[in-house]
Amino acid sequence: MEKRTRLFSAIAALGVAALTVTACSGDSGESGGSSDDPNEVTGTLRVLTPSYPASTEGQAAFDEVVAAFNEEYPGVEIEPDFATFGTLNEKISTSLASGQPYDVLVTGIGWVPPFASQGAFLDLNEFGVTADTVGTETSEAMVPAVTYDGDVYAWPLILGAKPVALSKSAFEEAGLDPNSPPTTLDELMEVAEQLTIRDEDGNLERAGFDFWGADPRHAYVALLGATGPDLYEDGVPGFDGPEGVEALDWMVSAVNDSKITDFGLASASGAPLMYTGEAAMGMVGGYIDCDELGQELCDDLVFFNLQDEREVMFTGGQVASIGAGTELPEAAWAFIEAMATPEAEAAMASMNFAVPAIAGSEDAEVVTSNPASEWTYANLDKVVFEGGAANWLDLRDTFNTELQKALLEEASSVEVLEYLAAESE
Repeated sequence: MEKRTRLFSAIAALGVAALTVTACSGDSGESGGSSDDPNEVTGTLRVLTPSYPASTEGQAAFDEVVAAFNEEYPGVEIEPDFATFGTLNEKISTSLASGQPYDVLVTGIGWVPPFASQGAFLDLNEFGVTADTVGTETSEAMVPAVTYDGDVYAWPLILGAKPVALSKSAFEEAGLDPNSPPTTLDELMEVAEQLTIRDEDGNLERAGFDFWGADPRHAYVALLGATGPDLYEDGVPGFDGPEGVEALDWMVSAVNDSKITDFGLASASGAPLMYTGEAAMGMVGGYIDCDELGQELCDDLVFFNLQDEREVMFTGGQVASIGAGTELPEAAWAFIEAMATPEAEAAMASMNFAVPAIAGSEDAEVVTSNPASEWTYANLDKVVFEGGAANWLDLRDTFNTELQKALLEEASSVEVLEYLAAESE
């Protein structure tokens, strides 16, 4: 991608107070921001990332990215902070409030609007990155995940999807064709009812459909997408219309009327019930270890997408941004480019049960190694994801709480969704 050089002086607006963001490139001095020659640039990039586990493998993969970056910027040191998604938000917020922000930040899908709206990320248009660039070099469906108010603030690295699978053997036992999965939500419910097994006391022995755990948010986003809307569209709730109600009503009916699943149903290990034989259809991970779980299980899975008005697959993922306070913007972008090579993305994907976001990775070993990853990568043009509101990081847990009220029939779908829309910013 073509790079363009520009000097930056950034002020990040944080919450109710505006804080001046100071430079975080250590000993860079003026040489860090004034030289056009990467060989002459000196300083330190602070890199915050949850992409590399605390292991020999993780450290080695990160070191390879640093080595590739230093071939272009030999005078710039990298100071890594290997966060987890449990600590990521706090680390970013603390660094901004203290006036010592990171230069490069890897966050999750849904995280761009909250921080971009505060002025914490640089607009990547400054480096020749546009929505068309993202759509061409990754997937067009990823553009909304990395943009805010029409501008691009992050680059997609890896995607961790939750595709839907059915059990071929369960379908055949019920006299159904596993090669003809449901193509509408009504059909999905009908088929799930046929596949559900309960004992004479009503106890569930095999779910007809598994939402995968007690967190209903991801399943709701996928079902909503199948009815047509995204969770948010240009920051505006897309879930509080009739389609959103239809999607949540479907989940409520699945638990309380059709009884194809139980609320909060989960396996002892936390794995998808499709992997334990406790469900005949359901959401699964975008990676499956056939050596560990058995080739027989892998061969029994048939992957398909939820669909009604459109065909969709839910995904999470990791995206990289540049901190607005950096004195080394070109070097920061070069580090993101080093993270976004096919080799680096493949390494990250293998350690995060994900697939690379970069286009042209269909033959990468991390993709072809198992059927879930093959399906995921082949369907990246159909992804839907959570987030889109400027206050999403505060709102996402509220989503789970409110959706659970509907599933427990403590509030109607309309009441829940109207409340969530009113809470959105």
